[in-house]
Amino acid sequence: MPPPIRVEIVPYSTTWPESAQREIDHLHIVLGSALSTIHHIGSTAIPSLAAKPVIDLMPVLDDMGVLDDSLPSLEQIGYRSWGELGIPGRRYLTKDAETGTRLFQLHCFQLGSLQTERHLAFRDYLRSHPALIAAYQNEKQRCADLHRSDSHAKIGIIFPSPFE
Repeated sequence: MPPPIRVEIVPYSTTWPESAQREIDHLHIVLGSALSTIHHIGSTAIPSLAAKPVIDLMPVLDDMGVLDDSLPSLEQIGYRSWGELGIPGRRYLTKDAETGTRLFQLHCFQLGSLQTERHLAFRDYLRSHPALIAAYQNEKQRCADLHRSDSHAKIGIIFPSPFE
């Protein structure tokens, strides 16, 4: 399991989409034709939402075996692989700055995975329902306040799911 990171919620930054795109461009060079697409997901992909300043990306691959074979190349550009890490079929990788600050998290899935639909549906739902952003942001802050030094802590989420 990756080491927990300090949980700090910061105001939305217009630099997050730019940082995501630069990393997406870099990953396209490393992974090449194995990629179907890469999505910017997570809180940093929601305009105006305060978040942990960690960019979540979701590479979608035609063949996960190619990703597994590419792990040495990803390690050369700073990524560390953590396997599935609790989600069957996922490959989870992290990239930290030399200071230990988490920069990027990759949630890699095979083309056609229902997990890609789940991640995109949540992102797109928040993007299209700005009235929910404040409630979600408050819940994120509540969680951060409860477990400031442990990003892996399990806590009860009180934010209602829009999908139920």
